[in-house]
Amino acid sequence: MDLKRVEPVARWCVAALALALSVSAPAWSTQTHIDQATTKIDLRDDSTWLLDEHADQSAEAMFERVDAGSFRPLPANGPAFGFHDGAFWLHSSVLNRSGADQRWLLVLSYALIDSLDLYLRYPDGRIEHQVSGDTLSFAARAVRYRHPNFWVDIGNGEDVDLLLRAQSRSSIQLPLMIYSPTAFAEMAHRTQLGLGIYYGILLGLLLYNLILWLSLRDANHLWYVLHLTGIGLISACIYGLAFEWLWPQSPWLANQSVPMAIALAQLAMQQFARRFLDLRRIWPIGDRVAQGFLALYAVLAIAALALPYRTAVLIGTALVFPGVVFILIEGIYATRHGYRAARLFLLSWSILLLGSVAYAMVSFGVLPKTLLTEYGIQIGSTFEMLGLSFALAYRYVALRSENERIIQSARNQLEQRVAERTGELQSALEQLADANARLRQLNRHDPLTGAYNRSHVSESYECMLKQVQYDQQHLGILIVDVDHFKSINDSYGHLAGDECLREVAMRIKTTLHDERCVVARFSGEEFVILSPCIDWNDLCAIGEHLRQQFAASPLVCQGMAMTISVSIGVHLIDPHAPEPLDRALTFADHALTAAKKAGRNSVMGSNAIG
Repeated sequence: MDLKRVEPVARWCVAALALALSVSAPAWSTQTHIDQATTKIDLRDDSTWLLDEHADQSAEAMFERVDAGSFRPLPANGPAFGFHDGAFWLHSSVLNRSGADQRWLLVLSYALIDSLDLYLRYPDGRIEHQVSGDTLSFAARAVRYRHPNFWVDIGNGEDVDLLLRAQSRSSIQLPLMIYSPTAFAEMAHRTQLGLGIYYGILLGLLLYNLILWLSLRDANHLWYVLHLTGIGLISACIYGLAFEWLWPQSPWLANQSVPMAIALAQLAMQQFARRFLDLRRIWPIGDRVAQGFLALYAVLAIAALALPYRTAVLIGTALVFPGVVFILIEGIYATRHGYRAARLFLLSWSILLLGSVAYAMVSFGVLPKTLLTEYGIQIGSTFEMLGLSFALAYRYVALRSENERIIQSARNQLEQRVAERTGELQSALEQLADANARLRQLNRHDPLTGAYNRSHVSESYECMLKQVQYDQQHLGILIVDVDHFKSINDSYGHLAGDECLREVAMRIKTTLHDERCVVARFSGEEFVILSPCIDWNDLCAIGEHLRQQFAASPLVCQGMAMTISVSIGVHLIDPHAPEPLDRALTFADHALTAAKKAGRNSVMGSNAIG
């Protein structure tokens, strides 16, 4: 049981000092008693405080201010002072009446304090000094615990003054508790259980939705996983767990991770909300605003590494309000436009909003620090996570039902039209067969001349090799080039040139009497001929016969008679020792080049240039 009393002696001393200085000043002095039944003490009701605006006062000077009664009671909302420069000093007096020397653990139940100095003044005038805070490594703490803490030894009958100096770039919150070792162990055990339940729920939902995303490939589940990760990270940073378990040797990261976690959590929340509510479809303007928030939080997450901690955390905390309010507006808008899953989303988000606002208002010193306000984010996020899981499940069921309805409707329509469509399908198949036949024809023939194309030569080469081997003959390759074809285009026009190529192809086909021959347009004004032959002489005779046919009579193109000549390169292939087609074509092409150099209108064999 906590006992309180006001010491008359202190009151008379302060009154005497005030009279001596001719200054009327109120005096407050409180003292906490420890008896045999005491296991823990909440010092918030028994503490006084003073603000050192310039943070330049020494402990000795502050003890003098304590003795002079300059410290005053805590505000009505408790030791929550918001963001403030300077150093805050808290004083308490503890009297041990338990009948034995005792060791106590002083715990500051708030993790985000930069610098803490504890001064213990004993009755003999001795002053002990201890330090803590998240500007030191985690190992500097008296007990490995997420909140700053100090060991306090109080002898039997001793009245010890506790003077705490706190300075921080974040919100100043100084709820002090004193625990016996046994009471602290019990408190830590209960807290560990609560945090275990919270993070167990979070981890279970995270893994569940990760599996759903891997199975369904629905991006909403992935963004929900990132949302859960952001909530877990920001909770771990705010409540000191990240400093304890993730980076205990990095005070800088312990501080900078807070605004980074705020920005990343808000980013994931905004993206999940806009995807879940399908803003791009139902509210394009709202979707663009949400994208603006995404860009803003992304910039803050990066800038948090370079900005001063107070600037970054103030910006991040301030941006929480418009961000969460806009998500609330998104949910209301989607609900009013008939999106049923938005109702669960809106309810879940409202609970998280209340918890986040409560915590933020404690940070700014507007609300007192209680169980509900201190753990508002965790309480609100727990209900929000569960609610959003149901919302995702409801959304999936609704989409599946809609898909089944659409499939059933389509099946019914299909059954009604199956007879009609069968006839149409049969007709379409026949047309498709005709089209395929024409396509095969087009794939094998040159569209301008009607001769085969180059790919057909490649397809026919192996078959012709087998055929001439069976007939005990050879295979000849002839490349025919129209001499000075460019002058025909220049003199008569390209239409006449095209007509000339068609007539050249037709004359080659009519000149070659062997049906086994393959005549193909090779490129431009060149044609390739695969022709069975007996030997070199027979092959050269075929080429010469072709040349003479062109030289003997002109071609008639668009009513005009054109006398043309051709140059021919030939190459003979032994079917018992065949060579690749590309190599054979290269030899024939070299022979054609030699025929052109010899003055054109000639036939040249590859054996003549070897």
